[in-house]
Amino acid sequence: MNQISNDNQDSATKLAEKIREIELKKKEQLTQNRAHDLSMEYIDLKGFPIGPEILGLVGEEKAKEAQVIPFFNISNQTRLATTNPDNPAINDVIAAIKKEHSGINIKLYLTSPHSFNQAMKLYGSVAKVRKVQIGVQITDEQLKHFQQEIKTFPELEKRIPESSMTDAFAMIIASAMNEGSSDIHIEAEEDDIAVRFRIDGLLQVVARLPKDLWHRLISRIKALAGMKLNISNVPQDGRITIKSKAEKMDIRVSCLPTAYGESVVMRLLRSGSISLTFEKLGLRKSSFDRLKKEIDKPNGMVVTTGPTGSGKTTTLYAILSKLNTPETKIITLENPIEYKLKGIAQSQIDHSKDYTFSKGLRSILRQDPDVIMVGEIRDNETAEVAVQAALTGHLLLSTIHTNDAAGAIPRFLSMGVRPFLLAPAVNAIIGQRLVRKICEHCKTEATLEFETLEQVKKILADIPENSGEALPDMNNLKFFKGKGCANCNKGYKGRIGIYEVFTITPEIEAAILGGDVSEYKMRELTHAAGMLTMLQDGVIKASNGMTTIEEVFKVAAMQLDTVGYKKEEEATEV
Repeated sequence: MNQISNDNQDSATKLAEKIREIELKKKEQLTQNRAHDLSMEYIDLKGFPIGPEILGLVGEEKAKEAQVIPFFNISNQTRLATTNPDNPAINDVIAAIKKEHSGINIKLYLTSPHSFNQAMKLYGSVAKVRKVQIGVQITDEQLKHFQQEIKTFPELEKRIPESSMTDAFAMIIASAMNEGSSDIHIEAEEDDIAVRFRIDGLLQVVARLPKDLWHRLISRIKALAGMKLNISNVPQDGRITIKSKAEKMDIRVSCLPTAYGESVVMRLLRSGSISLTFEKLGLRKSSFDRLKKEIDKPNGMVVTTGPTGSGKTTTLYAILSKLNTPETKIITLENPIEYKLKGIAQSQIDHSKDYTFSKGLRSILRQDPDVIMVGEIRDNETAEVAVQAALTGHLLLSTIHTNDAAGAIPRFLSMGVRPFLLAPAVNAIIGQRLVRKICEHCKTEATLEFETLEQVKKILADIPENSGEALPDMNNLKFFKGKGCANCNKGYKGRIGIYEVFTITPEIEAAILGGDVSEYKMRELTHAAGMLTMLQDGVIKASNGMTTIEEVFKVAAMQLDTVGYKKEEEATEV
């Protein structure tokens, strides 16, 4: 009896399946007829091979909402299937695909609800592929929110431990941007974590965080910067891109092993910081006119000097921006590439692959450039190739590490550059530093001590008569300072450059060829040529209320001992 019952049950099941199959065929036929009536093509998606890369054209939720699914894509031909071609959401899907894949041809097919549902099941069997996100998206709303809610450093210190590491990172970046910070330092110490911002060139502690946050915070930063999370005993370098509607900013990240964990330094490379034009560098008229004439020449070397953080990159990029035209081929060789410049070919050296400044410069010369920028000249080989490039029809921009402009020529010769090549190759040497500007909101007049005032007068009196600069009234000198307010950092807000520029005069060229080029001799010759020194430029800017005498003396301290050197030397000889 049981066997007869099972046979009857199997027969009933087979009959039901047969009936269902017939009904499905009828529905498919009705859909096919409807497609004909609508002048559309029909597709049965049952068993149709649809790859995950094709499904990725339309998200699952959007496919459900619009009742449309992609089933074919090759070259620029894409096919979509829908159960309802009148659904207005289909137009949004097609527009989105065309926006992301320009030039694509899309055709719409009609399919049955059963066929559509079968195809939709394929989304469930495909691994969820997350869209690759280039850059960390910090929206304007987030920035505005954090800038409004976190107005002081104590508030930042309080909020970070209470937040997710994603929000904590956004808070730190937003606060740094709000304060105009150039660098963020996050350091694991014995008892806590120190977060410091470099603002207007000076570091200051903005937060101290609990030590138990370290692993989560450092992992978040490393993950964003593309570093290896499980490595903490060797240095690592990475990069993070922050994108918002306001601006795009790259962050150069460096991790260094320390006794208590790691030291993380993030340099904020804001695109707005290199928007300064050549005309607005802060050069005084005499120096500006002298430099402008030299960069307009088709060949020769223009070299900037100064320590790290003195604004050399800003100066070089401002010059490049002036020279950057469709008719001019510009190639740079940098370590690393800090800012991306449109219309300029930028190459980054890589010591691990033996791609050095000297080898890169030789390769650049085979690229038929008009203007070349070399990040730094620090060895004989690079210096020799740079000089040869300047002598063979190229304008070459670069940097060299000396205290001031007067030390550049002796430095080149000490590297082994031959004097008869160096003299005709150099167009101009720039010395520069950055000084903090007085906050305009709390500026007040300041009284200098008698000794300081006498030193200031001595510096101004030493300005060459042929400098082209109008001297301040010695009997009515005024100086200023910032009292400190909510808008500034202890009376200062922002920075400005102080400069010195000299060009190669016949007297300087003769000295180079004759081998008489000590720093003392160069100062004497540049003074005779009418060069305004960084110290003198700074004192004039201080007398104009732009900065303080204390700031100028601190930044240009190496030139204080040279004030009046010529008169003192003459007195010694007598």
